[in-house]
Amino acid sequence: MYKNLFKRIIDVLLAFVGLLILSPLFFLVALILLFTNKGSSPFFFQNRPGKNEKIFKIIKFKSMSDERDINNKLLPDDQRITLFGNFIRKYSLDEIPQLINVLIGDMSLVGPRPLRVRYLSFYTETERTRHLVKPGITGLAQISGRNSLNWDDKLALDVIYVKKMSLYLDIKIILKTVLKVINGSDANLSENIIDLDIYRNIKQQNV
Repeated sequence: MYKNLFKRIIDVLLAFVGLLILSPLFFLVALILLFTNKGSSPFFFQNRPGKNEKIFKIIKFKSMSDERDINNKLLPDDQRITLFGNFIRKYSLDEIPQLINVLIGDMSLVGPRPLRVRYLSFYTETERTRHLVKPGITGLAQISGRNSLNWDDKLALDVIYVKKMSLYLDIKIILKTVLKVINGSDANLSENIIDLDIYRNIKQQNV
């Protein structure tokens, strides 16, 4: 019942309220990006796979410039990220526009993060189960030491989330995400959040 009905209702209500509360910050960030990006769009759009691998356009604040080399090719990412772009990434402010994705039904507040379309052909059958639910703005991997986890760990945590999805788990993830954003750093993995025996078992299966 939660997965098929109440989760969507909660997503819409919280995303709407979130956009209202964050609207001053939303417009402030957009205005600063419009200035720092020299008039180019403050928003970044990119195709990502959603539920059942249906492709949608994710919306984020643009944290990198469009600077190119003498051959008109984009410079490497680490050379294009702006000072302000680095700031909004640190505090996850670049994710705010994804509340729009939640409202229109492409995403959920909590779920596996939508990765690049080009990765679809590399997933194992077990890993593909991450696409049985809507992708999220935040997820189990994001509150479990996002930057310290390797690829397999992140995908294993996504699979665990799909298996254990519940209102209680979503609330835990949202609260830990808020703490992470406030601290500007990754949260630590908590045995109160997931069953580490399930996690280790999935890793042993080479997920």
